[in-house]
Amino acid sequence: MVVRQRRPNTPETPLYTRADVERLSVERREPEWLHHSRLAAWELYEEIPMPSLKEEEWRRTDYRHIRWNEASPLVAQNGAGLDVVPQYNLEPLIGSEKGGLMVFVDSKLVHADIPETLRRQGVIFTDLQTACREHEALVRPNLMTKAVRPGDGKFAALHAAMWTHGVFVYVPRHKAVDIPLHVVMYNTHPGATLGHVLVVVEENAQATMLVDYASSDVQSQSSYIGATELLVDEAANLRFVELQDWNRETFEFSHKRALVGREGNLDWVVGTMGGKLVKAFIEVDLIGQGAAGRVSGMFFADKGQLFDHDTQQNHNAPLTRSDLLFKGAAKDRARTVWQGMIKSLPKMQKIDGFQANRNLLLSEDARMDGIPGLEIEADDVRCTHAATFGTLEDVPVFYLMSRGITRKDAELMVIQGFFDELLERIPFEGVRARLHDALEAKIVG
Repeated sequence: MVVRQRRPNTPETPLYTRADVERLSVERREPEWLHHSRLAAWELYEEIPMPSLKEEEWRRTDYRHIRWNEASPLVAQNGAGLDVVPQYNLEPLIGSEKGGLMVFVDSKLVHADIPETLRRQGVIFTDLQTACREHEALVRPNLMTKAVRPGDGKFAALHAAMWTHGVFVYVPRHKAVDIPLHVVMYNTHPGATLGHVLVVVEENAQATMLVDYASSDVQSQSSYIGATELLVDEAANLRFVELQDWNRETFEFSHKRALVGREGNLDWVVGTMGGKLVKAFIEVDLIGQGAAGRVSGMFFADKGQLFDHDTQQNHNAPLTRSDLLFKGAAKDRARTVWQGMIKSLPKMQKIDGFQANRNLLLSEDARMDGIPGLEIEADDVRCTHAATFGTLEDVPVFYLMSRGITRKDAELMVIQGFFDELLERIPFEGVRARLHDALEAKIVG
């Protein structure tokens, strides 16, 4: 009798142990508080089971084909430097003026440019390892204690125990950072990286920031297990853009959460283009009266990519406003999932919540799912949601062709027009141009 195995005999969980956590912390000579924090997260990680298709948050995303024997080993320091990073990832964000720039290659900080104007304002823009040693009073109370927490899930706990690199941004109260802050996380080798972004914008301060995630092509599978924490205090303002273009062998599991205080404002743009599989939890908690949050997402999946964005807008104070728009396209045999939820606590009156998901199907074999949701426990609110699906319409294409434009260029223009609303929300002209090129590459194939 022949017994067939439905799946390869590969590990079903990441290949880490408590000893790996100990070694990581000791080798980096971390402060005692961080060492204990990692170990506590590891204990929690061991208690939490791996996500399964039986859970609502995961039932549409099967990640079990990841080969953890390839994707678990931490990417080794291999001498790669700034020269391996594509030039367009390093270009100034506004004209020729350079802002703060920090570049990580294979988890190692290879470049840090912090203008003196930022230092004079008391702004901290540094790597997370340094911040944990030199700015404990600012980092310790905020690192995975308020926004993303180890208990948020299996991968959140793993990240808290094993994060490899990260950036810390601190803007003191009443300070406005006029020049943008730019972070690049670039990988050249397969394996695992666990990056962290922690941004603290104090009362009546403001900042603009871009984080680029990218990697070169490799043959083996990789994993990125990340976390982003945005803490926006009373009357503060943060514009935050993150763009991802991993190679086609990377699996991403990430938790991202923002807390917005009284009369604070967050404008958050998320772009997803790369990766083999992406599972991203994106959450905005409006915790102070009058807080506002806008989240704009764009994604384009092709070939066999699977993107799953799970968003949540929590109205935890009255008179709060949230506005979420995710637009995406899929072609070939790709699949995308967006599931969103607007929640309000009891007695959180006069809130205004909106969410919409617009999907463009570009082939018969692609599949796109949009699942909006509301969980409202107050009675004086305005909350709406919608998910729409469409294909490339013939009328605008034929109209452009009647003006002498080829079919290929006409289709390209219509699809780019579909995304223009989101591209215009990105505050950097050069980045918008780069995304236009990325969209064109996806469309043309």
